Amino acid sequence: MKKMVLAGVCLVLAVACIGCNTIRGLGEDVSTVGGWVVKGADNVQEAGDK
Repeated sequence: MKKMVLAGVCLVLAVACIGCNTIRGLGEDVSTVGGWVVKGADNVQEAGDK
């Protein structure tokens, strides 16, 4: 199981590195993913409040 998780993380990192050619681009990608996580957490919190 640990090997599959590690392989998945490596795959995501490889795709991220291919998708952006600069450190700035990588930072923007990470920021975008962080925004998605925050929005998802907000949606879950709102759903729990109802």
